[in-house]
Amino acid sequence: GCTVRLNADQRHLRPGGTVSGPALFTLADIGGYVCVLSHAGPDALSVTTNLNINFMRKAEAGPIDGHCRILKLGKSLMVFDIDIVAGADRHTVAHATGTYSIPPKRMDEVK
Repeated sequence: GCTVRLNADQRHLRPGGTVSGPALFTLADIGGYVCVLSHAGPDALSVTTNLNINFMRKAEAGPIDGHCRILKLGKSLMVFDIDIVAGADRHTVAHATGTYSIPPKRMDEVK
């Protein structure tokens, strides 16, 4: 797994001071990408095939952490989930699950 952080500031906020859903969604996708790259390598050309997110509560500006874990790592797919926490109490503000496709290695990459 991995931990990723968004230092949410004014540019990430919707009116009313809430961090936008797209900003949290991006954090979830980046968490999955970091996990897949750490196992498949930077040249794997892995892509998101699915990402579902549930927003639990309001997130305000400041550090927002995503704790990502790999649920299944196969030859062609990686399934992950990510718990996104924020605020002084570090409550979950969103939870996402996703899948990354891992393409097969090309013949010129096999050693």
